[in-house]
Amino acid sequence: MEPFIVSARKYRPETFEDVVGQSAITKTLENAIESNHLAQALLFTGPRGVGKTTCARILAKKINQHNVDYDANEDFAFNIFELDAASNNSVDGIRELIAQVRIPPQVGKYKIYIIDEVHMLSSAAFNAFLKTLEEPPAHAIFILATTEKHKIIPTILSRCQIFDFKRITVSDMREHLKRIAVKEGIDADEEALQIIAQKADGALRDSLSIFDRVVSFSGKDLTIQAVTENLNVLDRDTYFSMTSLILENNIPQLLIDYDQIMVKGFDGQHFLSGLASHFRDLMVCKDERTIVLLELGESTKKKYLEQSGKTDLEFLKTAIEITNNADLKYRNSRNQRLLVELCLMQLASILLPESGEKKKPLTYILPAKTFENAVVTEPAAAPIKQGNAASPVAVQTSTATETSIDTFQEVEDNSAINNPPASAEPVVSQETQVSTNDRSYSDQSSLEEKRRALLQKGRKRVSTLSIQGMERKKEMLENQKDATASTDKLPEKNFSQEELTMVWNKYADHLKERGDFILSSILGIDQPKLKGTTIHLKFPNASMKEDLEKEKGQILEFLKRELQNYLIDFEIDVDKTVTKKYIYTDQDKFNKLVEKNPAVDLLRRTFNLEF
Repeated sequence: MEPFIVSARKYRPETFEDVVGQSAITKTLENAIESNHLAQALLFTGPRGVGKTTCARILAKKINQHNVDYDANEDFAFNIFELDAASNNSVDGIRELIAQVRIPPQVGKYKIYIIDEVHMLSSAAFNAFLKTLEEPPAHAIFILATTEKHKIIPTILSRCQIFDFKRITVSDMREHLKRIAVKEGIDADEEALQIIAQKADGALRDSLSIFDRVVSFSGKDLTIQAVTENLNVLDRDTYFSMTSLILENNIPQLLIDYDQIMVKGFDGQHFLSGLASHFRDLMVCKDERTIVLLELGESTKKKYLEQSGKTDLEFLKTAIEITNNADLKYRNSRNQRLLVELCLMQLASILLPESGEKKKPLTYILPAKTFENAVVTEPAAAPIKQGNAASPVAVQTSTATETSIDTFQEVEDNSAINNPPASAEPVVSQETQVSTNDRSYSDQSSLEEKRRALLQKGRKRVSTLSIQGMERKKEMLENQKDATASTDKLPEKNFSQEELTMVWNKYADHLKERGDFILSSILGIDQPKLKGTTIHLKFPNASMKEDLEKEKGQILEFLKRELQNYLIDFEIDVDKTVTKKYIYTDQDKFNKLVEKNPAVDLLRRTFNLEF
């Protein structure tokens, strides 16, 4: 078995003509070699996988081949020294490099030093390298490569001729992948290569790695389905389908299709950003001069032109605004799925189905009756096993599907029909078989009546946006309130002022035992005065009133439970004439007694009493 060579290595460019997407840089380097205007210190910078190291190696070989008779098999490998600055970033490594630079080449005219990931050098190594980089020997050329130019100190940048490598365009990458597929004998769909190129995000090496992975999955037949399944990306047909449903105001099918997208494991924000990009592409197709902005195949461009003809600019601008707002709110949303579903419903409600005009505001959602006749295709489900309970289960499923979308904007009744669970058939004797069959028939008849009542109730539902729906909701809430009031009979036992004072002091003692001395002290300032079922209190300042009102719920709960009267409430007034009373500790009381009668302290000391 021959060892496998990844495409990034197998098809690595050997000449400047093979380099993809960097024609400006390769042409500049070729002209510099021809005219002998090549600098002795070059810096190649740009994102990953765009050809920096590859161009450095091609340049290193081509320099010694210029105007020299050489063997075609000679690549002057002994004149090329490649250093990885990520693993050799110390001062010692740079000093060894400087010592080697002084020795002239044995073959060829130049010695080329390629330092990859040069931004990883330490500050001391950079400083040690400065003098050699500024005045290198005539036979030495330095090529530095980095992905992070901002990390290189300015004194190094000023001594180098800088070449900025750009990202590879999607079209260039797609054509390169197409050539490789032909060489490998792979039948690749152009749209599949387009998806791979977009997924690589401007890095040709990444696109080749993805290409190898997908080929390992699908074999010699590279299709869109294989690419989307392997890379876990949403294909464009999904967005075309969702946009068609939006234009048809088919909210139920939109929600079902989005549920299938979630089941496949796609991220909601990825779907939102893709949908917004799809609306942008449709807007681009509105003008023939901007179609070139779509880096797509011809067949996909035709689909965009066809769907773009069904939309207008106002719809697309509103759709992009709604989608972008949902995208911005996605990360901070607690219910991200609901956010996307609301976004889809708002998109499907932009145009009124009757007139096709735009409806404001953006948050408007069409009522459920608008799409009650819409065609909805449900996802395939597991077959239901046949048995005694098969029929009711099937009816419940279809009924729930028909009315599921109504839950968004319809008034729901709190009552529901509870079907008893199906159980296994008991073993019966021959004498009771007839009665059992009769009872089964009657159960089925009763179930059929309940089913009809449920369907009839569903037809009577009205939208909450109508006046009738608002009145019905108000009536339902009043009925619930009356039912609650009639069923909850709480005790209303009469009590006296003495009983109130006793319970009040009991709660104050409870607070004191719990360690809440401040609130206990506040309760002891004024004795509660009973008027009917209302307790009146007076305090010398507003701060005490606020402290007591914070604990009002707990105090009332204790009083109602102890006095068996749930109509109790209390009112607090501020009266600065009220004298503030303090709760004295036992030590304070003893000291007060000693002040009045010093013999008390003599008594304590005589009998050696502890306080």
